[in-house]
Amino acid sequence: MIKSMTGFGKATCELPQKRITIEVKSLNSKQLDVFTRVPNMYKEKDIEIRRMVADKLSRGKVELGLFVESLGETAKSVINQGVFASYLSQIKDVAQSTGVDLPQDYFNHILRLPDVMKTEVSELDEGEWESVKKALAEALDNLNAFRAQEGESIYADVCGSITRIEELLSQVAPFEGERIQKVRQRIKEGLESLEANPNMERLEQEMIFYIEKMDVNEEKTRLAHHCKYFVETANLDEPVGKKLGFISQEIGREINTLGSKANHEEIQKIVVQMKDELEKIKEQVLNAL
Repeated sequence: MIKSMTGFGKATCELPQKRITIEVKSLNSKQLDVFTRVPNMYKEKDIEIRRMVADKLSRGKVELGLFVESLGETAKSVINQGVFASYLSQIKDVAQSTGVDLPQDYFNHILRLPDVMKTEVSELDEGEWESVKKALAEALDNLNAFRAQEGESIYADVCGSITRIEELLSQVAPFEGERIQKVRQRIKEGLESLEANPNMERLEQEMIFYIEKMDVNEEKTRLAHHCKYFVETANLDEPVGKKLGFISQEIGREINTLGSKANHEEIQKIVVQMKDELEKIKEQVLNAL
């Protein structure tokens, strides 16, 4: 069954001191393109994250975000007291030597100086990482479920358009005999206007050759086969987006050939309607996995 390349998945896991939220969204792409946004603490797991994404998602432009919310009172940033004391000592010395009063808000000024604040970098605990992996797998599964739901809409739309093309194809037959009679009549009237006395045997041979060139039975048969193959492929339990794109190209070739051979205004109208349905199919197939 068709799946969409567009999707969104989200999952959350709670640890004693933090809440971790993972969001994954995907858009159209010819291949798998993964963009990750994770805190520095999880950078070492970037390759494993990408591998998990590749195992679950075969195509699409994927954006993955991992967000950490602290639930405890432990601060990640602390004051480097040695550096703070050194800055304060220097400020006092300068103030004394220059006769300038020590600023009243010197505390805030010193906090803004380089290296006064330092960030404690904690190592990633493997137990925590296992919890994050479960949440990531859940987010990817949710995204796939979203894709499958969107795929049902794509399936209904493209198969509906295929059915419409098949219905239009069945409307061509009544006009085929009529267009051949019109061609015969047009050629006959042209010869009569020229007051020519043609070789009737030769004329009949040329007429047969001309009518054979106008014959569209092969195009109709191939078009019907392509439409059937399209629906069969759409029902396969595997990624079929690219294959459906190729089949729609073949359908387009047969419709174009049918139009070039039509030589009848009603058939041309049918061909235009077929092309309209085919464009709808192509737009939807671009988003199919």
